[in-house]
Amino acid sequence: MTLDALVIYIVPAILFVATLVHVSLGFGTALVAMPLLVLVLGLHTATPLVALVVLVTISLILIREWRYLNLRAATQLLISSLFGIPVGLFMLYAVPAYVVKGVLGAILILYSSYYLARPKLPTITSPRLVFIFGFVAGVLGGAYNTNGPPIVFYGALRQWSPEQFRATVQGYFLPAAIMVCMGHGVVGLWTPDVFQLLVLSVPVVLVANFIAVPLARRIPAERFTHLLYKVLVILGVLMFI
Repeated sequence: MTLDALVIYIVPAILFVATLVHVSLGFGTALVAMPLLVLVLGLHTATPLVALVVLVTISLILIREWRYLNLRAATQLLISSLFGIPVGLFMLYAVPAYVVKGVLGAILILYSSYYLARPKLPTITSPRLVFIFGFVAGVLGGAYNTNGPPIVFYGALRQWSPEQFRATVQGYFLPAAIMVCMGHGVVGLWTPDVFQLLVLSVPVVLVANFIAVPLARRIPAERFTHLLYKVLVILGVLMFI
């Protein structure tokens, strides 16, 4: 693929907006960027590019907010996810994708909508449930590469502070992001176009981090949780697509 001038300007702009969302919420780069970048670049270029940008953003958040990281929760989520991945690989062939994703989407939409209507719902207090959510994330990751929603849902139910939420979610996703990027390299998705776009995009990603950090810290915890559940409704809807 030959990069034209329009692509060179559009791609960093998309990643700038996606990074603003990610830094503010703790996730969202792929959610925002992938649908648009696939149209502009194609799947085989967009996928490794977004993965590398996500790795940069995750690393910056952890460097900045590592003090808020709930390392125990992140580790438990990751370990329990590893047990769920083989189950997900089996379900990939045994259960139709629309069934599993539809059930998850319905849960996300119903619970999040109920919270938005009546925001005084009780929240999870037992840390033991971390293994259930991590396992489900592993199943969905192994089967459909959608391990994010259960992790985000768990953090929302625990009502972590915005800083703890962002740091802990990154602590879970960092090992996965590293493995995904390495996998892309092994199968040959790292191309000169990918690295050219990455070099062009890293400056705007850094600027987005610089802009979003003070804005994110000004979001009150209650408003952050409210916004999080709105995003979970969107994630639930996307499970049906």
